[in-house]
Formats: sequence, structure tokens, C-alpha cells
Amino acid sequence: MKREETGGSTVATADNTGRTEKDENKNLEDLDVDDDSERKDPLGFLPLDGKAKEIANWIAVIIGIWILLNGVGMIGDGFKGIAGDRAEELFSFAENPFVGLAIGIVATSIIQSSSTTTSIVVGMIAGGLPLNIAIPMLFGANMGTSVTSTLVALGLAGNKKQFQQGFSMATVHDFFNLIAILIFFTLEMFTGFLGKTATAIAPSLSGSGDGVLAGIFESIGDFIDMITEPLVGLAGSLVEPLGDVWGGVVLAVLGIVLILFSIQFIGNILNALLVGKAQDILYAALGKNAFVGVLSGAAITTLVQSSSTTTALTVPLAASGKFKVRTLFPFVVGANIGTTVTGLIAAFSASGAEAEAAMAGALVHTLFNTFAAILILGVPFLRKLPPAGSDWLAAMATKNKLYVFAWIGGVFFLIPILAVFISNALS
Repeated sequence: MKREETGGSTVATADNTGRTEKDENKNLEDLDVDDDSERKDPLGFLPLDGKAKEIANWIAVIIGIWILLNGVGMIGDGFKGIAGDRAEELFSFAENPFVGLAIGIVATSIIQSSSTTTSIVVGMIAGGLPLNIAIPMLFGANMGTSVTSTLVALGLAGNKKQFQQGFSMATVHDFFNLIAILIFFTLEMFTGFLGKTATAIAPSLSGSGDGVLAGIFESIGDFIDMITEPLVGLAGSLVEPLGDVWGGVVLAVLGIVLILFSIQFIGNILNALLVGKAQDILYAALGKNAFVGVLSGAAITTLVQSSSTTTALTVPLAASGKFKVRTLFPFVVGANIGTTVTGLIAAFSASGAEAEAAMAGALVHTLFNTFAAILILGVPFLRKLPPAGSDWLAAMATKNKLYVFAWIGGVFFLIPILAVFISNALS
């Protein structure tokens, strides 16, 4: 079977063995795409199976979302206690947007979850963190999360050819995010376009605006307040004897712990429930145009709440040699959009005057990834850059694995940390 690339689509033609597209798609089932299919199941200890187990898993997902919302609420209340009316003063060191960008990259590279970083930042916005300081952190979260795909590709290091193809697929995410940040970070610094757009949309989604849509979202926000207030209020009363600042610190740390736990918990359960469905979506979209690829990547990531899962599905496909990086590239772009759903959910935990700001922060992340996908995939010259960059890096890394560690250490840690020191020294 030969595959001919035409624009954003892949056209299959029969080869001299008489194999058809159907034959090749059938072979996809034999690929080692999901070694984690026996994934950690948080409810594996329960003596349940079949429908009962599925229902228990979905109930656990709902509980996990409730824990996430409580965590965001605690961060918001804790940050209010720490900062009071001095949030901008407290984060004055991050007023330089390059520092905020670096914080987002390093924090997410360590946590390896942009959903977690976004949820924490949304909680901080609800607690008074100015949106203009938070936006670069959200950009950085996008870059930091792509380190996971790079690490995934290291598992192929034993086979030179597979490693080169798989590493190129993994790092195409890095190059896409770098180009997106270069364009939209610059645009935001000079125009504030994303922040202004998100701020204009936020009232309708946070329930503070007028009209039917705002009324619907206000009802959702009120319901979330009702189900989270007991635990958030209890935690607040328990730390009250510590005073505003230290009580706020403890409450914020507890919120971060709950977010870290809940996102991991939800991800593991959704993987156990839906990873097979995610594979079906991916396979059905292979050979279609870039738009279908983006939608499929977004759907997969929304279903399993993990862009790492989308990467884990695409890297082995590229490593097998059956599909080119530029064919699979749109799926990774879609994963960027799908992973923003968690931040939007987290924003509903904020109430009152802070709800609008928190929603604006979550929307900035969504708009950034959506506009980046439209621009970079829509402009032929820009669309060629991420695969070209990842192919070049993969060729270098195949010759010497030191390039891998130089890339990870430099792009995700050393350069951002140096940027913080240099920016602070200059200011």
C-alpha cells in the first residue's frame, strides 16, 4: 500500500500485492498503540464487572470533577487570604510577561499536565491574580505539557528507525507550540487581543451578563457553588486560626493537592473507560483532512482528559512507518484544544465578581489554542514548519542521544529559568 499526501489529506492506493485500504486499517489493530490498555484502574479493587463496574466508574468521574472544583475553590480562597488586596504587588516579579511565560513552562514541565497548571492559575485568578499576569503563564503551560510526548518517544530508543520516526512525531508538538507562542505571545504583548476577546465573552459564560445564555450559565455556577461550598467552607474554617496569610497558604496548598489528585484520578478512570473509543476515533479519522484530524484529536483528549493519551496513540503509529508525521500532526493540534476543557470546568467553581475573571482566564487558553490551530494549519508555509523542525531534530537525536537531553533540558528548563534571572536582572 502506498500513501500519497495531497494537501491536508492522505490518499491510499493499492500496491502490487493487491492490498487495500481496508487491509491496512485492519493491521492497525496489531500495532502496539496502547501498551497501557491495562491501565491503572483506581476502582480495580472493587468486586464489580460489566455494567455495574461501568456505572461505578462514571460515578467516580463525577466525584473526581467535584474534588477538582473544590480544589480550585480552595486555591481561590487561599490566594485571597495570602494576597488580600495586594495580589498585583505580590506577583510584581511576574509582571514581565517573559517571566510569566517561563513560570508556566517550568511548572507544567514538572507537573506534566497543562490541565493542572491551568486549573491552578484559574483558581489564582479567582483569588485576585490579575489577568494580564496570568495570561503568559497559560501560554507557558501549553509549551510545558509537550515534554510528555518527548519522554514517550524515548521508549523507542532501542530501534534507530522507529526512534527517528517516533521522536519526530513526539516533538512536532513542541515545534507547534513554539511557533504558536512566538506568534500569539507577541500579538498579546502588543495588542492584548486574546485577553480583550476573552473578557468580552466571559460575562455570558460566567453568568454575570444578560440574556438567556448568561442565565443558563449562572444556574450552572450557582449549582456548583452549592455543591462545593460545604467542603471549601469547612476547610476555610479549619485553617482560620492560622490567620489570613498562613491559613491562606495551607488552604491553597490543599487545593493544589486536590487538583493534582483529581486530574490524575479522572484521567485514569476515563482512560480505563474510553481508551478503546479513543482509538476508534483516531483510526476512523486517519486518511481524512486536517480539519477532521483536529476535531478527532480534540474529541479524544476531551474524552480521556489527557493530551498524553493522544500522543501515546500517535507516536507508535508514526514509529511503525505506516503514517507520516504530517498526516498525524493535526491530531496533536486537536489535543491542545481538547485539554482546555478542564480549565473551563474549573472556572465554574468561582463565584461573584471573581467568576468573570476566572472564566476569562480559561477562555484565553481555549482561544489561544483554537486560533493557533486555525492559523498554523491554515497557512501552508506555517503548516510545514513543525514537521520540518521535528524531522530535523529527530535526525540529530538519532545520531546522538545527547541532543534529546539537550532539547528537554534546554527548552523546558534551562532557557526559561535563565529568562527569569535575566529579566529580573534587567528590571
